[in-house]
Amino acid sequence: MLRSPGAAPRTRTTLSRPVAWFLLAFGVWSWFIWITFVKNLWKDGSGLAFDDAGDPTAYFWVHLLLAVASFLLGTAIGVIGFRGVRGLRREAANGTDLPAADRADAASD
Repeated sequence: MLRSPGAAPRTRTTLSRPVAWFLLAFGVWSWFIWITFVKNLWKDGSGLAFDDAGDPTAYFWVHLLLAVASFLLGTAIGVIGFRGVRGLRREAANGTDLPAADRADAASD
């Protein structure tokens, strides 16, 4: 990614603990829900997903595309949450989980 010459250097962003866990849970939930949906779509006997000849219908393809997109988004969101949780644990292990102002106060003591 290109940056303009006067751009400030990148800083590290940390997710809060509840946000990191929420994103991780959302990713897991998304996979659980959409795997169940695809299984049910594949076994559909109502005639929506497959016609009388057993060929997939437009309904099947649209919903399979939605499921794939949701798998990808759920994975991306879950990875962000996982990295956030892992980063928080690493900071806690290093003792850097305090806000910057509190760390400065602790270092001066």
